[in-house]
Amino acid sequence: MSHEVLFPKSFGTMGKGEVIKAGEEKELFCRDGEGCLSHFWFGGNFKGAENTRIRYYIDGEVTPSIDMELFMGHGVGYGDQQAPWLTKFIGKVGKQNGVFNNYRIPFGENIRVTAWISKTVETDPQIWWIIRGLDGGRVSLGGVELPREARLKLHRLDDLSVNSLEEFNLCQVSREGALFQVAMSAESESLTYLEACLRLYENGEEQPLFLSSGLEDYFLGTYYFDSGKFYGDTAGLTHFDKEKGAFSAYRIHDDDPVFFKEGMRLTCRCGETEHGLVEEDAPYLDPKKTIYTVYTWVYEW
Repeated sequence: MSHEVLFPKSFGTMGKGEVIKAGEEKELFCRDGEGCLSHFWFGGNFKGAENTRIRYYIDGEVTPSIDMELFMGHGVGYGDQQAPWLTKFIGKVGKQNGVFNNYRIPFGENIRVTAWISKTVETDPQIWWIIRGLDGGRVSLGGVELPREARLKLHRLDDLSVNSLEEFNLCQVSREGALFQVAMSAESESLTYLEACLRLYENGEEQPLFLSSGLEDYFLGTYYFDSGKFYGDTAGLTHFDKEKGAFSAYRIHDDDPVFFKEGMRLTCRCGETEHGLVEEDAPYLDPKKTIYTVYTWVYEW
């Protein structure tokens, strides 16, 4: 007795050398129905390409739930042009551009993807892109299939100035969900802000789940990123300038899933006390005021 095997149907599009005007939001892709995007690639050799805004309008949204600058959306800060490198989820292969991701972005009714070029770009550049997905495709993390109603949301902090030992929210979610990725860039006169621990408070609890013993530890580095840049499926250091006290990195929670119920609050501190206790007053190694940009990606349902 034979059994028919049902496979999702693939869909996609591409753009080849199309011109987009500075300050214009251009539609790259639109599709009705239920499905899941699975691949995105973007190319364009022009000054300021890293600041191109890619926006995903899901299920009729007027304000996109995903609105990312091109490079930070792929874990790269400070316009770092290091290439080639590629991982399971993200990569940058071109000297000037050629970034890609394999983020699973589900939708239930429709999806629209656009690109917006900054008004500061001096010319109307040519761009190239590839977008692909699956009709009826689903998302899984750590081998766990997410509910059909799960949607990927991007929570952003841009150029946030934080004082020594201040604890600040990376995101706050009121529903069930799963943390997918954190990408961060930060800069200070001292690297001692890297002593910070990431904390996840579930369901309004006062005691957190610690996600790291230090900030560079969260991104799987050690001793203030003493080995320099690296790129892996779970984490990577995409920019590091020790003299300027600056770094950018990404951490992806696929093989290391973080699920939560009834909401959560994800926080970071600017530096830390010696043992990571909030009630202690004495800072460890005297962290300085730090500027952060953070992209926190969360599946919510």
